[in-house]
Amino acid sequence: MISTRPRVLCVDDSKLNLKILQSVLTPEGYEVIQAENGKEALDKIQECKVDIILLDVVMPQLNGFEVCRRIKEADQFRNIPVIMITSLNSKKDRIKGIEAGADDFLSTPIDKGEVIARIKMLLRNKTLNDNLNDAYNNIISLTSFGENIVKTYSPMEFNFASKIDSMVNQIIRKRSDVLDKPQSVVVRILNENKKYEWYRYEYISGNFTKEMITVEHVDSILDLPDRKQSRKLFCNKSEVEKECQAFAATIRNFDIVISNMVCYLSDVFCIFAINYGRDVTKYDEAVLDNLVVQTLFLRSLSMQIKETEDAFIYTVNALARAAEANDEDTGNHIFRVGEYCAIMAKQLGLPEKFINAINMQACLHDVGKIHIHPELLKKQGDLTPEEWSEMKNHTIYGAKIVGNHPRLIMSATIALSHHERWDGSGYPYGLKGDQIPIEGKIIAIADQYDALRNDRSYKPAFDHNTSCSIITEGDGRTMPHHFDPDVLRVFRTVVSQFEEVYEKLK
Repeated sequence: MISTRPRVLCVDDSKLNLKILQSVLTPEGYEVIQAENGKEALDKIQECKVDIILLDVVMPQLNGFEVCRRIKEADQFRNIPVIMITSLNSKKDRIKGIEAGADDFLSTPIDKGEVIARIKMLLRNKTLNDNLNDAYNNIISLTSFGENIVKTYSPMEFNFASKIDSMVNQIIRKRSDVLDKPQSVVVRILNENKKYEWYRYEYISGNFTKEMITVEHVDSILDLPDRKQSRKLFCNKSEVEKECQAFAATIRNFDIVISNMVCYLSDVFCIFAINYGRDVTKYDEAVLDNLVVQTLFLRSLSMQIKETEDAFIYTVNALARAAEANDEDTGNHIFRVGEYCAIMAKQLGLPEKFINAINMQACLHDVGKIHIHPELLKKQGDLTPEEWSEMKNHTIYGAKIVGNHPRLIMSATIALSHHERWDGSGYPYGLKGDQIPIEGKIIAIADQYDALRNDRSYKPAFDHNTSCSIITEGDGRTMPHHFDPDVLRVFRTVVSQFEEVYEKLK
C-alpha cells in the first residue's frame, strides 16, 4: 500500500542529528528518509517522491548550498521546499542560502515546535502551488485540444442552447423540394435547474422558427438501459407505431404526423428529426449521431474548462489568503484591491481582457509575505533598518512564487512593482515614471487606499474622505507625486466607486 504520509528527506552527515530529526518527525506522522551526505540526498530524490527536505549546510564533498542549488535547478524537483539547518547565522550565509534557492532556515539547536510549524507551513504552500500548476496544465491541455478540433470554438463562451439552434439549422429542411432533410425537429434539453425543456423547430415561409412546447408521457421511447448511456434510433412508417407509439401520439397534438424519424436519446439531450422526404437509413442516423456527439463533446469540454478555470481562480485566491494569514491585511482586502484596480483600468480605457485579469490577479500582490516571518509582519512600532530591508523583499519573493507562467505574468508584475513610486522613491528597484508597468501604477493607488481605510500597527483606520485627501493632497508619508498623474486623475473621478466597493466588501 502506498503511504499517504508526507515524506521528509533529512540530510546530515551526523547520525546523531538524523536520529534527533527522526524522533521529532515520526511521532508527528511524517515518513522520514535519511541521507548522510549531499550525493546520497540527490540520489534519494531521484529514487522516490519527496515532499520536503531538511538540509544541513556544513557537510563534506557537497555542502548544503550546492545540494540546494542543484535541487532548485532541476525542473522536476524545484518545487520541493528546502529548509536549511545551520549554525551559520551571518547575513552573508543567509543570503547565500537564499541565492541557492532555500525556502526557509532553521538554526541549531533546533526547536521541535518550530521545526513542525515550518514544515506544515511549507507543505501547505507546496500543496497550493501544486494545485495551481495542475490547474494550469489542465487549462492548457483542454484548450489546445479544443482548438485542434474546432478552430472557432471558444470554451468559455460556449452556449449549449445556441449551439443546438445552429445544429438544427444545419439539418432541417429549408425548402419544400429538399427530400434528404427532416421537415420538423423536436429537442429535449436538461436545463441548469435540472428540468426538461422541449422545443419544436421548423422553417415556415422561409423563416427559421423555434417554439417551446409541452411534451408529456413519452417514457417508452426515452427508456435507456443506463442513464449515462445514449440510444440511437431510426424508424420508417411501418416501424413508427411499434417503436415510438407514445411519442407519436403526443407529437400529433402539435399537428405533426410522424412518417419517419431519426432520434438521438440521452438523459441530457434528445433530438427527434421528423419526416424526411424519403425513407431514413442508418446513414441518416450516423449523420445525426455525429452532429450531436460533437455538440455534446463541446458542451462537456466547455464545462470541464469552466470548472478548471473556477479551480484556477479559487487556487489563486487561496494562495493569496495564505499569504495574508499572518498579515494585518486580512478579510476581504485582496478582493477589494482587485475591484479598485478594475474600476481604474476601465476608466483608463484599457481592454476588457486586461480589466478582468487585473481584477483577479491583483489579489496576489502581497503573496511574497509568505516568506516574511509572522513576528515581523505583526510587529508593533517601527521596524529596524534590517527588518525593513527584509520586509521590502516581499516584492521579490512574490514574483518568484508566482513564477513566469503565461497565465500569471500580470500577477508576477504586480507582486514586483506594487510598491514602486512615480518619483522613484519606491522599492524594490526604485523605478521611476514610465519605467513602472501600468499594473504597478494602478495597484499602487488601490493598495494605498485600502491600507488607509484599515487599522495598522502604525496608524488608525481613516474614513473615505480622509483617505482620499491623503492620496490626492498628501500627509508627508504619502504624497501625490508618488503616483502616476494620469492614474491619480482617474482615481479622483472614481472615488465614489471605491467607497461603494469598500462598504460592500468591508
